[in-house]
Amino acid sequence: MRSLSPVKLSLPVNIRSTTRTPFLQVAKTATAMIISWGLATLIFPGELPVFATIAALLVVQPSVNQSVGRAFERSLGVILGVVIAYGVGLVFGDNTWIVLLAIVASLVLAWAFKLTPGTANQIPISVMLVLSLGATNSEYAVARIVETVLGAAIGVIVNIAIVPPVLTGPARTAVLDLGREIASTLDRLAVALTSRPTSGERDALLIEARLLRPMEKKAEAALTAADESLTLNPRQAKHRVVLEHDQQLFARLRPLITRSLGMTRAFHDHYDDSLADEPTIAAIADELERSAHDLRLLSRDPDAHVVEPGTETAGIPVLTAPLVISTPNPRHWVLIGSLMEDLRRIHAEITGDDDAA
Repeated sequence: MRSLSPVKLSLPVNIRSTTRTPFLQVAKTATAMIISWGLATLIFPGELPVFATIAALLVVQPSVNQSVGRAFERSLGVILGVVIAYGVGLVFGDNTWIVLLAIVASLVLAWAFKLTPGTANQIPISVMLVLSLGATNSEYAVARIVETVLGAAIGVIVNIAIVPPVLTGPARTAVLDLGREIASTLDRLAVALTSRPTSGERDALLIEARLLRPMEKKAEAALTAADESLTLNPRQAKHRVVLEHDQQLFARLRPLITRSLGMTRAFHDHYDDSLADEPTIAAIADELERSAHDLRLLSRDPDAHVVEPGTETAGIPVLTAPLVISTPNPRHWVLIGSLMEDLRRIHAEITGDDDAA
């Protein structure tokens, strides 16, 4: 008799996130909701504190800056929604079809004033809640606005008080990884210059170099997220120095991506087997390896206590002055000239010699 294997249930991919929200974020959201519910109940006894609790739920965001922005959006949306619901209720009474009319009107109003999605979505939600609860007197309207502002304020305070997230770590990792990969790209090109690679190997060389662009976008996004996490963050002072260092390093690395890609592309497009016999090629390859070495030094973690692989010759830059070459073979002068110009610029960008750029 065959045994039945247990059925594994899983949610559809289109409704699942690739990463799990940190549990601390869940705990902060729950804390803000509980506090908002309790305070709103004390201030407005006999009323379900729906507006305060929803405000706290939506306002607790990954960063303090995002929380403040969401609090403003939520409060503005509720104020406009409650005003619209109150006005519509006074004019048309409590007929059920009025709810739909008010929701449509609030959508048109949000579109006309080009409101942000957060505010635009909140207006019809507030309209629907107020009208569906059947309370359209002025005291009820004011109470819901106060309740919302209370919940939003508690959400911001909780997000500040309970370990505000700092995202400088992932940003530093992304930037340093980018620097090391640029160095590896230069090393691979140096090997290819002197080894007569096959057509497939040259294609692979170009494909690997092109992967620098996604890494650049990842590092840029990580730096943006890090800067966002420090804005209005009470712990930002000691982390701001770290972020500024990584932002400056990233700014120096970006031109090197273009240089590395340009050199690899030129080699791929203008290659022939006699290139390795060119007297200058070995010297260019040597300069590429020196550039990669110094770039790894530049891309080391300044706070690390362990020497990273590839930087064992710590603290000893080896870049020399840019090469001066004699006239190459006419078949190669375009490629060699292109490589030399990019090398000159790489030399200037790694060493910080602006006059040579």
